[in-house]
Amino acid sequence: MKILIKNGRVVDPANDLDDIRDILVEDARIAKVAKDITVAADETIDASGKIVTPGLIDMHVHLREPGREDKETVLTGTRAALKGGFTTILAMPNTQPAIDSIENVKLLKDIIKETACANVLISAAITRSRMGEEITDAAKLKKEGAVAVSDDGSSVESRELFLKAMKKAKEARLLVICHSEDKAISASGVINLGAVSTRLGLRGISNESEYKRVQRDIQLAERTKCPIHIAHVSCAESVEIIAKAKKKGVKVSAETCPHYFTLTEEAVRGYDTNMKMNPPLRSRKDKDAIIQGLKKGVIDVISSDHAPHTVSEKEIEFDRAEFGVTGLETELAVSVTELIGKGVLDWSGLVARMSVNPSRILGIDKGSLTPGKAADIAIIDPDKEWTVEKGGFVSKSKNSPFIGMKLKGLVEYTICAGKIAYKAKP
Repeated sequence: MKILIKNGRVVDPANDLDDIRDILVEDARIAKVAKDITVAADETIDASGKIVTPGLIDMHVHLREPGREDKETVLTGTRAALKGGFTTILAMPNTQPAIDSIENVKLLKDIIKETACANVLISAAITRSRMGEEITDAAKLKKEGAVAVSDDGSSVESRELFLKAMKKAKEARLLVICHSEDKAISASGVINLGAVSTRLGLRGISNESEYKRVQRDIQLAERTKCPIHIAHVSCAESVEIIAKAKKKGVKVSAETCPHYFTLTEEAVRGYDTNMKMNPPLRSRKDKDAIIQGLKKGVIDVISSDHAPHTVSEKEIEFDRAEFGVTGLETELAVSVTELIGKGVLDWSGLVARMSVNPSRILGIDKGSLTPGKAADIAIIDPDKEWTVEKGGFVSKSKNSPFIGMKLKGLVEYTICAGKIAYKAKP
């Protein structure tokens, strides 16, 4: 199938390109990127006034399958991804059962092969059942197809065990993704520790619970020379620690999520459980530090930490509600609104953090519009305003912190492996 995209502003940081170009897609590959391509095509898309980017990559997604298909499935999760402009996502291993063995990797691979609408990569667990007691076989998991290991949702508490796991991951050339949380410090907290938690009478989670563990994880990475990726950075101290580590040459990368550079702990005042996530929404000072971390490149990646939950798990007392929010369908628009709209990043900078950098960190051949590469493409109307509505989600779950918010930037087309996989309704 031939698809010709005409007159779009092609933003391709991997090739240092930000200009008006046409793109020809043929046989699932980028065939040509040039001005004024004239060729007969099965479908021609007029992208005048639109932004054309490599397919976006989200390296932190909870698809819930196998085990909690009532929350999300590979099918519904990848449909949500495509609506958000994402052609590749990394599935976290905290499923039921956890992705902690070659048998469970095979199980998820079979589900992906049968039902996925987009590219789904697999992160396996660092420890058996994510219990932090026995490390998994990194070499076998890598051979079976895992691209990373993580106990996301939990940190590996034992320093000695995590050190051993890092050494094994390095030998297997697997990325280690760190959920940096010291649960002895965060304990049973539910929101950020501060004036708001005091006023609301809710138990607080201090910045220390995150940054102390970030510090430990980076120390182990420096010792083992194992590349690590710090997930969902939320506080100023973590940004500072990561910046210093990078200057020392430690192989560390980091991500944050749209809720951390858009919202603060003040959003929890109404006891809205859609504002409950882990780590929690922090102070304005922390939010500003996250924004500066993105601007300066200390934080490499924007991800969603897409964490769908059922109504019964969210629409209950704040203390009892599950942590986590959906994000695949709003991630790009929130980033456009808050980062491009406010002059923090330009389009090249945003695409770097949502496609080029994730591709590089994961070691996959994605994130560019180079001729010959897989035709994964997003076409975005940068000026289209829309309001996030609960009924508008294609994800099974609707637990978004952005419901009711007016955003700018709408994905019009998502092309995955050379096929139009998503098209916005007129």
